Amino acid sequence: MNKNDSRPSTALLILINGFQVSQAIHVAARLGIADLLTGGPRSSEDLAAATGAHAPSLYRLLRALASVGVLRENLDRRFSLTPIGDCLRSDSRSPVGPWASYIGEPAYRRAWGQLEHSVRTGETAFRHVHGMSAYEYRARNPEAGAVFDQAMTALSRGTNEALLDAYDFGRFRCVVDLGGGQGALLAAILAKHRSLRGVLFDQPHVVEGAEHVLKAAGVSDRCRIAAGSFFEGVPNGEDAYTLKFVLHNWADEDAVAILRMCRRAIAPDGALLVIEREIGPPNEDPRVKLGDLNMLVGLGGRERTRDEFEALFAAGGFRLMGATPTQAQISIIEGVPDPM
Repeated sequence: MNKNDSRPSTALLILINGFQVSQAIHVAARLGIADLLTGGPRSSEDLAAATGAHAPSLYRLLRALASVGVLRENLDRRFSLTPIGDCLRSDSRSPVGPWASYIGEPAYRRAWGQLEHSVRTGETAFRHVHGMSAYEYRARNPEAGAVFDQAMTALSRGTNEALLDAYDFGRFRCVVDLGGGQGALLAAILAKHRSLRGVLFDQPHVVEGAEHVLKAAGVSDRCRIAAGSFFEGVPNGEDAYTLKFVLHNWADEDAVAILRMCRRAIAPDGALLVIEREIGPPNEDPRVKLGDLNMLVGLGGRERTRDEFEALFAAGGFRLMGATPTQAQISIIEGVPDPM
């Protein structure tokens, strides 16, 4: 569309057709285009030979991505990375390529195709489409689970630096990362604070892939891996418990159950650190509010306001003490145990 076309209908059409952009980025991520462009501009024919793609069709994909700023097309029809496209590289400091790979997965797309069902009924579209929760689906489909785990690890890499810059984890003795995936956050915390110990806790099929992450960071000797469900019990008696992008996966009743389990386990002088995005004022924060729809579609959870977090904490046995903002637009929301 002509960039000088300022009609409201044109702006709306761009939003309506946004799925086309995300699908194009998904294909580029699957083909590894960004890594192939690391050394400089290359032609679509050259990239097609490297990826086994159909050269004329690949050119059409690449020029479309150049039109939205992911790539840059030169006059000789060679393509290079923009700062946006550079984030698709596998070695990017803020990698989003694995997330782009994940959102194009058929199971994810089919669930989003039933957004209307969720809006009309309040039910989770993923369960409506697949007959099981997303957690069950990934456990039963290891390949899909691996794609999701890679996406979560990559997104964590992109936010860890901001979290470590904003908050002093070094004041604790031991950090228990609940629902910590394959350990990207905990590995970063332990690497920065050499006096700390850590416990990584997640479902058995998730933490199976954690050892290599911890070893690569040089922290495996200070980190214990524990498998289980935080609805049944969590590692006991430590002074810091982190929940990064965990509570937003769950409706309030389940989120409170998780917090109560943390309350039973935490040391009296301990701190609960909930790392989430907070919903801001009206007419702002599309990333958070569209992410809230993603929770509705995929898991039945929700993003929350500060007041909603405070109510959850109180119901779970914690007092909300405050929140530390970060450059990654994520907050570290801190609570302490209320006397029982």
